[in-house]
Amino acid sequence: MSSYFWLRSFWVLMMFMHNVSQCQAGCAEVDSMTEAVAGQSSMLGCISCKRRAEVPGSAIVEWHFKPLGSGEDFVHIFSYQYPDSTIHHEDFEERLEWYGTKGTSDVQIGAVLIHNVTFNDTGTYRCSFLRTLYLPVKEEFVNITKEVELTVVSEANRELTAVISEIMMFVLIVVLQLWMIGVLIYCYKKVYAENEAREARKAMRAEHEHLESKDPCDGVHME
Repeated sequence: MSSYFWLRSFWVLMMFMHNVSQCQAGCAEVDSMTEAVAGQSSMLGCISCKRRAEVPGSAIVEWHFKPLGSGEDFVHIFSYQYPDSTIHHEDFEERLEWYGTKGTSDVQIGAVLIHNVTFNDTGTYRCSFLRTLYLPVKEEFVNITKEVELTVVSEANRELTAVISEIMMFVLIVVLQLWMIGVLIYCYKKVYAENEAREARKAMRAEHEHLESKDPCDGVHME
């Protein structure tokens, strides 16, 4: 299987873990891959976790690019503001696809997919999160910037691909097993609690019926 398949699977797993972790008030930041194969698609990963997951917020993600060996400044190539994405540079026209958080403006995964990678795509990519936190007193603005050094090669490193595939298989197996164990434990606790509550209600009902059926004159002796 191609390195892109495992790269895509890796980021699908990271997005799954991110979505699951939102229920647990957690988030895991992952470094982007730094090698792409000419003619194929490649993922530029960028994750920025909120420090306080319970605080609602929104984020705009901007991507800039500076070619290798270029003395020029970074050029603006892509932006995402829920629910719209915009390509700003003609060299990347119809080649960039949003692959980050979807369905909400509270973006924490800012990944983009580059289609039909060329050697001219070698260089430094800068990912910027322009985040707004909606605090009870006032809004707070936070800017986070990360850089990815991307190298484009003519063919995939077979050893690297094999390592990635083994790691992915191991991570997938472990995560799925832990998830299944967690679900089983949750279901067991839920069923046990419901049974306990049912038994308690039955006991209270039986005691109540017993008190109602008991003769109030029992134990009273007439002289």
